[in-house]
Amino acid sequence: MNEAESREKQIVENETVVDYDTREYPLEVLVHKFNSGLETGEGEIYIPDYQREFVWNEERQSKLIESLLIGLPIPPIFVADVQENDGRLEIVDGSQRVRTIVRFSSSDLILTNLQKLTEMNGKTIKDLLPSRRRRFDRTTIRMIELTRKADENVRRDIFERINNGSDILKDMERRRGSSDGPVLSLVGELAIDDRFEKLAPISDAGRKRREADELVLRFFAYLDGYQHMPRKISDLVDSYLAASTKDWSEERANVMRETWDSMLAFVGAYFPAGFREQLHHKSTRRNRFDSIAVGVALALSVDSTLIPPSTEWVDGDPYKTLVTSGASNTQANVSARIEFVRDKLLGII
Repeated sequence: MNEAESREKQIVENETVVDYDTREYPLEVLVHKFNSGLETGEGEIYIPDYQREFVWNEERQSKLIESLLIGLPIPPIFVADVQENDGRLEIVDGSQRVRTIVRFSSSDLILTNLQKLTEMNGKTIKDLLPSRRRRFDRTTIRMIELTRKADENVRRDIFERINNGSDILKDMERRRGSSDGPVLSLVGELAIDDRFEKLAPISDAGRKRREADELVLRFFAYLDGYQHMPRKISDLVDSYLAASTKDWSEERANVMRETWDSMLAFVGAYFPAGFREQLHHKSTRRNRFDSIAVGVALALSVDSTLIPPSTEWVDGDPYKTLVTSGASNTQANVSARIEFVRDKLLGII
């Protein structure tokens, strides 16, 4: 077999036959199918758990509506006829567009910063002529409907490939779309720990983008292998997630819970500002969180009854330099700031 034939064999082995139909739905029908049964979780078109929260801001929502009003094409919505859901359609990609359309149709969206329809700025659908509202309701949107032959793995693969590399979709959102499972379920559980929310405040927008989950998963990934950093942190985290999913057990879950619990208890007891730079700050820097959380966990693995001689160094120049000035995520920098915290707590330096 020559090289070209070998490549062809690999393509054939990985080919995925995806059955799908293309449909055109009027917006009025789309909104009705989404809203009907929404409160009971039985809507005909629904958003699955692995999809992200509604994170588009008002301006981005407004631009989509402007495009629809003036007849510009928008990307199709990907949905799937899920075998176990009685013919209901799961949104694989397009939840932000669908929710924007529903919001505008319900008069909840006030348009803003439109560049072409400037007279619609500050207005809602109620400010359109009745004839224009009827035309808007009749505007169709293309939907690619995957048939029941597209299992969950196929749907998640499509979700990841559509969104991978997007500057809008954050790493944790991508992971939930492509790798959701017991590890990320536990990460989500730990991310809503009341102590964590108090010690590491995150904005509402950040929480919607699953920044809290990202911090939790980074903690375990760093703890497992910060000494062997690849060029990108996301690669380290993805590798840890894949390995942990493969070797998952309830025993592993309990160890992770205990490690997280003891780390948070220690930070709460000995770091007055938690993971923040100052007590009054309302956000948490990743580098600071990573170094304190992982450094504490490493120190506790040496001495579980540790009482640190002091934590005042957290406000000093050596540490601040490590986590702020030129604090890139190279192997050397990551190791330096984590081990600085560990060694300070153990009284080694």
